[in-house]
Amino acid sequence: MAPGAAAALALALALALAAAARPAAAWDLWALRCGFSADCECGFWPDLRGLECDLAMNLVGQPLVRQQVMKGVREFLENQNPVKPLVMSFHGSTGTGKTYVSSMLVRYLFQGGLHSPYVHQFSPIVHFPHAEQIEQYKESLKRWIQGNLTNCGRSVFLFDEMDKMHPGLIDVIIPFLGPSWVVYGTNYRKAIFIFISNAGGEQINEMTLDLWRARKDREEISLQDLELAISKAVFENPQSGFWKSGIINEHLIDFVVPFLPLKRHHVKQCVVSELVQQGLEVRPGVVQEVADSIPYFPEEEKIFSSTGCKTVASRISFFF
Repeated sequence: MAPGAAAALALALALALAAAARPAAAWDLWALRCGFSADCECGFWPDLRGLECDLAMNLVGQPLVRQQVMKGVREFLENQNPVKPLVMSFHGSTGTGKTYVSSMLVRYLFQGGLHSPYVHQFSPIVHFPHAEQIEQYKESLKRWIQGNLTNCGRSVFLFDEMDKMHPGLIDVIIPFLGPSWVVYGTNYRKAIFIFISNAGGEQINEMTLDLWRARKDREEISLQDLELAISKAVFENPQSGFWKSGIINEHLIDFVVPFLPLKRHHVKQCVVSELVQQGLEVRPGVVQEVADSIPYFPEEEKIFSSTGCKTVASRISFFF
């Protein structure tokens, strides 16, 4: 292994060990603070420095994501009296890191991360499968959010696969997203809502490819380069959960976060990380073989991974 790669691997291992040690230490500090203060909020213990470091070291190929997520979360948490909840919408094709970033974010906000009782996940396939029951789902969703915000105003709500959400359903949560002081007797302005969707991924991929052909590096791509294409693909699509949504019309989303398609060297970074996580030897030959086994697009140039890093973990076993 090259000296630079060895150094990067050593640093990644050190960070992994530090991250593994963090929960117990964070819990001790949180318990100590709570013992002397009445200001504790639902095990909420934000570690923005840790989040920024983890994003920089382990999220590959997503400079816009690092920028937007850190900007949004930092500004929101530094405001002791926000006028509305933080609302973020993640867009991109499969395997680019949307779920990975959302789970990382809550891990650095709450003791227990995704397992915290104050972090709530929704999937349209699991929780809202039948279109004919949409009115019942609306009432249940409204009561669920209201009840959990009453229990903890710092709650986080993750809505996965928004591209599969029944149009009109998500609008029932509009009262919880705006700049009102109190809704249904609940102060909800410190909550965080994150929407996750593959919608817009095709347009993001096409624009990234066009910019690559124009010799524009991904670090040079701006949010403005992508925003209009995402809006048209997501918000004007009758099959999208955001179709004609008041959430869009009332500008309640604070940050639209585009996830770019990943190139071959990004996939190799994912392979190395997965080998380390599984406790396997990092062999350059295996890294190359796993990366080569993944399909790339467009057909002629084969620049970007068709599945991002999503299938990396399952492919490694074929080469050991």
